[in-house]
This record gives sequence, structure tokens and C-alpha cells, in this order.
Amino acid sequence: MKQTWEFILHSRLGRVGLALSLLLVLVAFAAPWLAPRDPTAIDLAQRLDPPSTAHWFGTDALGRDVLSRFLYGARISVTVGVTVVVGAGVLGLTIGAVAGFLGGWVDLLVNVILINAFLAFPGILLAIAFAAFLGPGLGNVILALVITGWAGYARLARAQALKVKELDYVAASRTMGASPWRILKRHILPNILQPVLVQAMIGMAGAILAESTLSFLGLGVLAPTPSWGAMLNDARGHLFDAPYLVVFPAFGLMWAVMAFNLLGDAVRDWLDPRTRSQLITMDLIR
Repeated sequence: MKQTWEFILHSRLGRVGLALSLLLVLVAFAAPWLAPRDPTAIDLAQRLDPPSTAHWFGTDALGRDVLSRFLYGARISVTVGVTVVVGAGVLGLTIGAVAGFLGGWVDLLVNVILINAFLAFPGILLAIAFAAFLGPGLGNVILALVITGWAGYARLARAQALKVKELDYVAASRTMGASPWRILKRHILPNILQPVLVQAMIGMAGAILAESTLSFLGLGVLAPTPSWGAMLNDARGHLFDAPYLVVFPAFGLMWAVMAFNLLGDAVRDWLDPRTRSQLITMDLIR
């Protein structure tokens, strides 16, 4: 708790990133109470109305309230981001830590065949391929992104496990007769979590962007469920006569990506002792 307070106190980027991230999560959680209208309700008589007091963000081509769809789209983005990061992070952390700790043919199989095979292809192309194979839908999007996202966490966890398993306290535990499972659980995993958590924070932005890309291509959540990517796709035909249809979902994506990237970068800097001391010194000088 003390380290968290020091981080918030001395890291300006951390404060901005944390505030933006918490605000996004709050908006996503409170969407049913904040949304002024049903996000799927069609009213053709008010189609393409510009922003006004009746519809703060205007209406789309079917007369649906853009503000309500924006708020519910934030909910989809945060849900996908958190679920994908947790799923891919746990899977990658487990596989990478086990491979790095055991070494030998297990490490060869995981690193050379599995991890390198997945990382050899652009992640978004693999996600598109898996999403097209599985079909559209929120659950399938999450599954596709977990399948394509675990390899990055596994590579990082493997590298950290290779370093940690050579430390003195691990050798001492081994000589005292501790089982490999106990060493992995008590010494390896707790000491490789920090860099994985930093990557997970930055991975939130990537997961949200990937979900929006899939929804933009028609491979994401099913209509009429609001999604920022689907909203951008619907707005393509009204780029000049109703530009607000593009502005608001694009702003939401920018907000989410910037928030989690700033937070991830700030936490990474804070976990580095040299950078942390510089941040504290600069804050004291001001």
C-alpha cells in the first residue's frame, strides 16, 4: 500500500494513466445507469440527428442514441480487455514459467515450436483467422484473442524464470529437498510476476484495439450489441455528412489505449529502482 501511494504521489504519468483508466472502468461499469436511452432502440424519424440537448452525441443511421451506444461500447471494450489479459496472462505465465524452470526438451518444445510459431505471424492476422473460423460473438472474440495473445506473456515469463532459477535462494531450496512444484510455486512465480503485470497493463490497450478491429471487420460482437469498432464500421458511409459518428468511438479508442499505455509505462518505470529514484528526486526538487 505504501509503494502504491508513493507511485501515485511521485509519478505524474502514473497519476494521469491511473485516473483515465479508473474513469474508463467506472464509465463501463455504470453504463446501464449513465446511458440516457436503450442503445439498440431504433427511431428512424430521428436518424442522423446532429448532437443536441435531446441526443448529446447525436443519432446514427438507424436513429439510435450514439451516447448510449458509446457508453455500452466502453463496457464491451473493458470486458474484452480484462478477460483477454487475464486469460492470456495466466496461460502464458504458466506455460512460460514451467518451460523456463524445467528446461531441456520441455523448454525446447515450448520455446522453439509453440512460442516462436505464434510470434512468427502478426497477432492481428492470427486473431482474424481464428475469429473467422470460430465465428462472430463476444465469447469467440475473447477466445481468439487469448489464443493469439498468450505467446508474448509466455516468452517474457520463460526469460524471467531462466534468470530466477539460477539465484542462490532457489539453489538453497533445491538442496534442502524442496520439490520442483514447491520451488516453482513459492520462489519462481512470485518473483516473475512484476514484468508480466506490466506487460498485462499495456496488453489491455492492445486487446481493446484488437477487439475493435475485429468488430470493424464484422468478426467481433454480434449486432445490435454496441462496440466502438462496429460503430466506426457503421459510420463509414456518413464520414462527411455526419462526422460525429466517427469522432466519438474514435475518441473512446484513443482514450482507452492512451490510458493503459500511460499506466503501463509509468508502472514499468517505477519498478526500475534507478528510474524510481530519479522520479522521486525530480519531484522533491520541484
